Amino acid sequence: QVQLQESGPGLVKPSQTLSLTCTVSGDSITTGDYYWNWIRQPPGKGLEWMGCISTGGHTTYSPSLKSRTSISRDTSKNQVTLDLNFVTPEDTGVYFCVRDPGYCGPDYDYWGQGTQVTVSS
Repeated sequence: QVQLQESGPGLVKPSQTLSLTCTVSGDSITTGDYYWNWIRQPPGKGLEWMGCISTGGHTTYSPSLKSRTSISRDTSKNQVTLDLNFVTPEDTGVYFCVRDPGYCGPDYDYWGQGTQVTVSS
């Protein structure tokens, strides 16, 4: 069974870089036709797709976040990493790691439980 587990700091100061890691088990991030996505949900708002990385290592980003976002991977650890630069309180929310069997959404089949991130001084 595929499992995704997000990890990272729960609290980040404004203007700093938020770094989150998604550890994948039960599947390899380098095989098959899958895309590994980051999605977030601000408090009281809907889901926002941030970007994805394919099994081949190709990345795609949301136009609204592209200038501040980087998605990478560590194939030796089967992990996908999200870096979000110059965070503000508007970046507060729950961040999810999600798999899509075909492209960067929206047909997601496996979700991590999510990790809460608060941006505050």
